[in-house]
Amino acid sequence: MSTTPTPLNTALHLAASGMPVLPLRAGKGPFGNCRTCARNACGGRPNMKHAGPCTCPAPCHAWAAATTDPTILRSREWAGAWREAAAVAYHPGGAGLTVVDLDNTVAVAWARETLPRTRTVATTRGEHWIYQGVMGSSNAVRPGVDIKSTMAYARWLGTGTGTLTALPEAVRALAVKAPVPARPTTPVLTVPAGGAGGAGGECRHRTPTYLERGIAMAVQQITEARSAVHATVYRIFLAVLSTHGRCGCLTEVHVARLFTAAQAKGETPRHCTDAWTNARTTLGL
Repeated sequence: MSTTPTPLNTALHLAASGMPVLPLRAGKGPFGNCRTCARNACGGRPNMKHAGPCTCPAPCHAWAAATTDPTILRSREWAGAWREAAAVAYHPGGAGLTVVDLDNTVAVAWARETLPRTRTVATTRGEHWIYQGVMGSSNAVRPGVDIKSTMAYARWLGTGTGTLTALPEAVRALAVKAPVPARPTTPVLTVPAGGAGGAGGECRHRTPTYLERGIAMAVQQITEARSAVHATVYRIFLAVLSTHGRCGCLTEVHVARLFTAAQAKGETPRHCTDAWTNARTTLGL
């Protein structure tokens, strides 16, 4: 006689097929972000089978706790979570997938008219459309539509129906953001009379080439970041502002280059603005 599979048994089955999984509480919430790992500070990286190198008790930080390792899934640290788990989630990006989460019938109707057909899974209020391929995750790309891939998790609701197809450009285009507005940069670059910096907005550092070289190096360091992207972006913003934030030489173009590089690594416009504002506050600008 067959029995109803437990969340742990379901997770072990999915992990064996290469799907990084984690337990969910009732209400679809993960088993809580610890302070050490909040906002990816521990160095978890998208597309990893198991994130680290944190040493806090797992599961600790949502998508980055997802793993395919049965030893971890059966470990003592995870036992309590599985006893309380109401469902299983998976990290789409870690499995090479992208989920278009359609939250209502209007969104489903839009997808059926706009997107290529692919594997479809029914949800409580709508559908998950699953594509083969990885991209940055983004919420509310249009009314009722979220994209879940890297640095995100999706609830496991079964294998669904239909043939898995390649991630189309139509889905990638949904996540393309408008240029970051200059609003947060204006107060940052305005210095009271008598503050540090050259007169007339001139940079106190040798020539404009010095600034250009500094921005190029900052963009390169953000682009090459392999882990702890949040922390790296903040550190680079802090360095740029500490060097050029008081002399009036930064322009909206320079700031946009930094924000664009950060967003290409998966940062949202809000994260960029927060990091810039925090750096400004730290420096007293």
